[in-house]
Amino acid sequence: MTRLISALFSLFWMTQVTAQECLTNAVETTPDEVFSEVTTDTILHIPTGLIWQRCAVGQTWSDETETCTGDAEQLTWQQALVYTRDYDAELLAGWRMPNVKELASLTERNCVRPSINTSFFPATPEDSFWSSTPSLNDPERVWTVAFFNASYSIKEKQRAVYLRLVRTNRPD
Repeated sequence: MTRLISALFSLFWMTQVTAQECLTNAVETTPDEVFSEVTTDTILHIPTGLIWQRCAVGQTWSDETETCTGDAEQLTWQQALVYTRDYDAELLAGWRMPNVKELASLTERNCVRPSINTSFFPATPEDSFWSSTPSLNDPERVWTVAFFNASYSIKEKQRAVYLRLVRTNRPD
């Protein structure tokens, strides 16, 4: 019985820890109105004119469940660069790794776990995502944005970090 209670408490605690938490009286920094669905798996961020992949690399959009499914992949910075090059080589649509300011524009600074608009970017890993912005002081490090708490940091290029691609909105 003690094990059952302990297991249920652990399950309850894990559920509570992983739920997005937001300030209730704060003005949203990324309300639904600043986004528009371009396709089921791409989202336009209206203020910047950027089109984002809805899911992190490794995940796919499911129309049935209306969420990103599968496991997001963590890549080294070099792997992320190669992935981005190869991904766009097939499509020729201008997909690229975002710079740190572009990536930060997606953060919902009033929320944590994750700090992103979950209506448009569900199942976003609560961890760091690569940017294309290198550190000015250390050539072995690159800026990342953490969607755990909307923080910025510089990480070593050999670290495994998540990736979400972006492209400039352009007429077809």
